[in-house]
Amino acid sequence: MTTEPVFEQRFRAMGSPCALRLHGASRAPLQAAAAAICDDVARLEARYSRYRDDSLLSAINAVAKTGGRIEVDVETAQLLDYAATCHRESNGLFDVTAGVLRAVWRFDRGELPAAAEVAAVLSRVGWSRLRWRAPWLEFPEPGLELDFGGIVKEYAVDRAATIAVEYGVTQGLVNLGGDLRVIGARPDGAPWRVAIAHPRRRDAALMTLSLTHGAVATSGDYERCLVVDGVRYGHVLSPRTGWPVKRLAAVTVVADFCLVAGSASTIAMLKEDEGPAWLAALGLPHLWVDTEGRIGGDLAAG
Repeated sequence: MTTEPVFEQRFRAMGSPCALRLHGASRAPLQAAAAAICDDVARLEARYSRYRDDSLLSAINAVAKTGGRIEVDVETAQLLDYAATCHRESNGLFDVTAGVLRAVWRFDRGELPAAAEVAAVLSRVGWSRLRWRAPWLEFPEPGLELDFGGIVKEYAVDRAATIAVEYGVTQGLVNLGGDLRVIGARPDGAPWRVAIAHPRRRDAALMTLSLTHGAVATSGDYERCLVVDGVRYGHVLSPRTGWPVKRLAAVTVVADFCLVAGSASTIAMLKEDEGPAWLAALGLPHLWVDTEGRIGGDLAAG
């Protein structure tokens, strides 16, 4: 049994329960690492939350609403560059302007939006409608809106892992609302065991992964959904139709970085029938469950 110091902390951020488990040579640096990680996660939430009127994202969207341009800092430029890459690699399916669709998709009200409502909001979706050339973000026409919800939490996980290592963490696990990254094996040399939630069975695991490095992220239709006349409508919305995707129930991806795992799992959901083949072509370890309960991917095969 190892006697190496360990520090654990649970907190809530970005609308999700979060947890840190950090191992290192002495306890004080672990506590300092945890504090620095929590501060950085809070910083990112304050900058990019769509729920805060004083956030940088709200300032960007104020410009987007009326049209015009705004100069952004290096960190925001990097996120926009990544968003542009995801948009290109997904043939337009990963679109950070699609968050405006939540205006008509209210998963807490128990009814579907009218088709005309969806169509009206869909006319305001489209990465190609803005102009991005660092450091200037320009909105030639009014009515657009950005949402970094599919990027920032995963980015925060990767930053947390980097901060932990800088503070001398030798092994550890960062978990921000189910998006996670491990730092080395456990102190006893064993891998970390990561349970993947079953998309249709509450409190049940679909499978358990063993990891000594890298990140895991899952996208699915079960975290926020609406069931009407026996049909499930998940929160992953297509920027092409304005309606929820309906082929895959959940996709889990393993990658070196959480940002990659998270965006890849979301793109696979958006690609629907083509999602599994797209992931296989990328060579990213993955697991998928479709809405009929079928399971596939190389993680399932293993």
